[in-house]
Amino acid sequence: MDAEEILLKLKAMKNQHNIEGMARFGINPKNTLGVPIPALWKIGQEHKKSHLLAQQLWESRIHEARILACIIENPAEVSEKQLEEWAKDFDSWDVCDQCCMHVFDKTEFAYKKAVEWPARKEEFVKRAGFALMATLSVHDKKAGNENFLQFLQIIKREATDERNFVKKAVNWALRQVGKRNKVLNRAAIKTAREILKIDSKSAKWIAKDALKELKSTKVLSKLK
Repeated sequence: MDAEEILLKLKAMKNQHNIEGMARFGINPKNTLGVPIPALWKIGQEHKKSHLLAQQLWESRIHEARILACIIENPAEVSEKQLEEWAKDFDSWDVCDQCCMHVFDKTEFAYKKAVEWPARKEEFVKRAGFALMATLSVHDKKAGNENFLQFLQIIKREATDERNFVKKAVNWALRQVGKRNKVLNRAAIKTAREILKIDSKSAKWIAKDALKELKSTKVLSKLK
């Protein structure tokens, strides 16, 4: 199938009930069809990685087509310019996260953007920076601790952002860094305790929630 055929297939699967449910979870209903993620993955698996097809799907501006673009895209062909252009297009947390975990964190620019984007004002670009921290913590098995220790400094700096989709991503990044290994677990707990002292509702929520998981028996037993 080419892009036009895929878009017709997606439109035929439109589900208004699902759109309403997605909206309740904070997903932007604009240009949304309500097609479930498993269905998108099934379509994606029918295609080889294709930079051109991913571009065409993204340009449709349809929510599900953009998630499918993340599934089909070949990270090796993604330029830094494309990362910036796609990030500026983000209008929903799920598209942001899908891009980060399936495309952005597999590019050569991943660590650079994880450091740069948290300083941006745009809500979903900023979220993408922390989503990259979280996904790199899980996916990049060969990286040393230095990059992740740098992330912790940025997490602390940005912990006062009260916007829901930002603070949840900051918390996600802090927890994932702290679950990577014993050294980073101790460093993340120390950072969380420092964040807890900041006079900010967002910071206190981020810290308390992270500490609960990072100090849990379940996490600590896995790191032994």
